[in-house]
Amino acid sequence: MAKTIRTYSQATREAAQVLGKLIRLERKERRMTEADLAARAGISRTTLQKIEQGDLKCELGLVFEVATLVGVTLYGADNPSTVALYHARINDRLALLPHSVRVPKVDDDF
Repeated sequence: MAKTIRTYSQATREAAQVLGKLIRLERKERRMTEADLAARAGISRTTLQKIEQGDLKCELGLVFEVATLVGVTLYGADNPSTVALYHARINDRLALLPHSVRVPKVDDDF
């Protein structure tokens, strides 16, 4: 059985690398070692290194947790209430849309 190779767009790769570098920058500015941050996040030092390199195979929850631990602002929100506000706004918008998207069937029999 052949293994599927996942490809990502350049924008996705660059965004992951930027987030990883922001995490590394904040960690170093807080004078935290890789071992210290990894221990606080409950992950291995190797996983932290992958996160800081922008490895797209790292679990999203781990990346966000590490970012939060070092104070990286996510979604432009400086505090949790801003994220909660975004969440509420998105829920309001989603409530206005249908629950599923269907491709319309075109019957062009004359």
